[in-house]
Parts: sequence; structure tokens; C-alpha cells
Amino acid sequence: MEYSSEILSKIIEAFSRLPGIGEKSAQRIVLFLLKEDRHEVDRLANAILDLKEKVGQCSICFNLTERDPCRFCQDAQRDQQTICVVEEPKDILAIEKAGGYRGLYHVLGGVLAPLDGIGEEDIRIKELLVRIRPPVKEVIIATNPTVEGEMTAAHLVKLLKSKRIKITRIARGIPFGGSLEFNDAVTIAKSIEGRAEM
Repeated sequence: MEYSSEILSKIIEAFSRLPGIGEKSAQRIVLFLLKEDRHEVDRLANAILDLKEKVGQCSICFNLTERDPCRFCQDAQRDQQTICVVEEPKDILAIEKAGGYRGLYHVLGGVLAPLDGIGEEDIRIKELLVRIRPPVKEVIIATNPTVEGEMTAAHLVKLLKSKRIKITRIARGIPFGGSLEFNDAVTIAKSIEGRAEM
């Protein structure tokens, strides 16, 4: 679409490159920002600059953080015997939001995807294996239930077997409040397979 202003066009195009934001949403954001007072726009601009300048990766778990090590790795109150392995930092956000887990994390930075040329050396498996020493007693594999996530989980299990620790996988299945009739066959099959004793 052609806009009356080159600056307007450039910023709409920039916002529309963000995930989940199309051109219409980008237009709404830009028009909203134009109506905001200068102070609010400066706050947003400075926050974005701070993000790029001050947020990096934890040298232990590879989560996003402003200080190294991150707050999870520094927190002595967290369960030091359990490491939850996730694909990306956004997965940590989801687990923390859900509550209930108080252990440590390890971010792989992706999953194995041989068709895309992503192998073991492209994600942080080696770094995970180095972390598996006392007091660690359990590794929870929390990769997504995709073909690549399942392949990565199976590969991790194979590598971790020699470590003589408990290896668990997050449960998969019917969401709370969901009906069987509205779920696909694979989800139902995994729910039956992953059933727990009551």
C-alpha cells in the first residue's frame, strides 16, 4: 500500500515485520503512536534500545537476562536437583506463568531438524550434558509436541541414559475443559499413552 509519508510507510513496514502483526495492525500501532504524547513514544523507543543493549543470554541456562547468571540460576531457593529443558526462552515464560515448577531451566535454542540442516551442534545439547552432575537428579524434557520436538526429546533421552538420572517428559493430551470429540487422533492417543495412576 502507498502512504502519503515516506516515514509513515517505513515505520508501518517495520512494525509489519514483527511476528503476528500484519499491515493493518501495524497501521493501527503507528496511528496510535502518532496520537500519543512525545514522552510515551520516547519511553517506548528507549525501552526498545535498552532491550538490544542490555538483554543477553545467561551463560548457564541460556535464558534471556540483564545480568549473568540469570535470576533463576542465582536463586538458591529453586530446586537445584531438577532441570527443565525447553526449546526457547518463551517456553520458560509459559512455565513460570503456569506456576508450580520451582527448578532450573536449560534453553536449547531450537530443535533438531535435519531437513533444515539443524543438527546437534547447532543447539545447546553439549552445554546441557555438561550441567548434568550432582546435585542434578532429574531432567524434565519440555520440547514442543512437534515432529522435531519429539525427535529432539528422543535424542536427549538417548544421550542422558548414561547419566543415571531420572528423565521425564512433560505430559501431553487433552487440555483442561476440553472435550474428546474436539481433539485430533494423535492428541487422544498420546493422552491414553501418558495416562497416570489415580
